[in-house]
Amino acid sequence: MKALVLSSGGIDSTTCLALAVEKYGKANVMSLSVFYGQKHEKELKAAREIAAYYQVEHRELDMSVIFADSDCTLLTGRGDIPQGDYASQQQGAQGRPVSTCVPFRNGLFLAAAASVGLSNGCEEIYYGAHADDSAGNAYPDTSMAFNQAMSAAVCEGSGGAVRIVAPFIDSHKAQVVRTGLALRAPYELTWSCYEGGEKPCGRCATCIDRERAFELNGVEDPARRKDKEK
Repeated sequence: MKALVLSSGGIDSTTCLALAVEKYGKANVMSLSVFYGQKHEKELKAAREIAAYYQVEHRELDMSVIFADSDCTLLTGRGDIPQGDYASQQQGAQGRPVSTCVPFRNGLFLAAAASVGLSNGCEEIYYGAHADDSAGNAYPDTSMAFNQAMSAAVCEGSGGAVRIVAPFIDSHKAQVVRTGLALRAPYELTWSCYEGGEKPCGRCATCIDRERAFELNGVEDPARRKDKEK
């Protein structure tokens, strides 16, 4: 069995990579990252370092042209990243996705991953969607319904050769971190912040969620500890 892991360089995908390597061994796992015009391009560097840590094959795709007309604030030149947690952002959204939602990103990435996976003999595609992201329709392409539909499409479209694995689809981020800590995932190498700065801003929703997840596990964020030691 061989697996491909969609790797953003963040906590969720890194935990998926840790799970896949634990299950199948580094020789049977590869990671795939995507540049889509994101402000936090630094996450791609993190993904490379994490792949090197696990000694797995790593690939990258450039899909930025697809989102050239999007007004998503996560993209370079598209306005400011909102501050505050997702709950506060959704109060005025009237059920719409948050402004950092990249249009059908996971659908596109999973379809591409299925093609790359098929070409490289992979039978499973891991991605790190979790319940906190889909709450209140913040990111609709992380929901259970989306996962089921996309899983069925990939399975059908690959003739049953590839299946999607979303191990945290009904878990909260704190549970993801708990799993990764048990697997000794290299969280000190990960990058989550949506801003493109040298250090995490601590104010965007993903920074807030990350901090809260480690706090709920009673440990300091290894990345923050690493910065203190510099």
